[in-house]
Amino acid sequence: MTTTMRVSMLASVALLAMAAGTQVQAQQANSMTFFVTSNGPGKGGDLGGLAGADAHCGKLAQAAGSTGKTWHAYLSTQGTGAVNARDRIGKGPWQNAKGVVVAKSVDDLHSDSNNITKQTNLSEKGEVVNGRSEKPNRHDILTGSTADGRAFPAGEDRTCNNWTSSTSGAAMLGHHDREGLRDDAASKSWNSSHPSRGPGGGCTQDDLKSTGGDGLLYCFAVN
Repeated sequence: MTTTMRVSMLASVALLAMAAGTQVQAQQANSMTFFVTSNGPGKGGDLGGLAGADAHCGKLAQAAGSTGKTWHAYLSTQGTGAVNARDRIGKGPWQNAKGVVVAKSVDDLHSDSNNITKQTNLSEKGEVVNGRSEKPNRHDILTGSTADGRAFPAGEDRTCNNWTSSTSGAAMLGHHDREGLRDDAASKSWNSSHPSRGPGGGCTQDDLKSTGGDGLLYCFAVN
C-alpha cells in the first residue's frame, strides 16, 4: 500500500467518524426535552418577561440542534394573572441531552422521586453545569416558584417584577446541584431554595453572581 493510499484511507475513516459523531449529537439534541441553560440573557432578573425567557430557551435549544419543539422556561409570576411554573411546562416525561429521564410527570418532578441532580441537570450542550463546590459557582437557577412549582402571593417580590427588573426586587432561586449551606430541605431544593439578594438591589447580574448564580434557567419542552 502506498503512502498516498494510506493517507487517503485514514482521512476517509476520520470523516466517517466525524459524520457518525455529528449524527449522534443530532439524535441526542432531538430527543432532549429538558436542560439547564448554559448561559442567561445577561441582564440579571430582566428576562423580557416569560416570553423573553421562553425565547431564550428556544434559541439555545435550536443552536444545540433541537428541532420541532416548543420550549418554556420554568418560571412563575406574581400578582394579577399569576402563572405557576408547573402549569407551563407540558406533561412530561422529560429527559436530558444524554437521554436520561429526570421526571416522568409534573407530579413526579415535584416529588422526592424525581431524578434532578447535578449530574442529570445538563445544559443544552450536554455539559454538567458548575455547582457549589466549583468556581465560578453557578448553582442558583431562577424559578420564582414555591417548592411545589406554584406562584408566590402578591406582595413580597420573588420574580424580579415578573422577570422585567435588572435592579430592585428579588427572585426565588433553586439549587441545581441540590447543595447549600445547611443540611435542610431548602438548601437541597432544585426549585425553591432562597431569594436573590445583593448590593445592586437583588436582581442585577452581579447580585445573582454574588450568591452563586448566573441568571440561568430550567427549560422544558412542552410538546
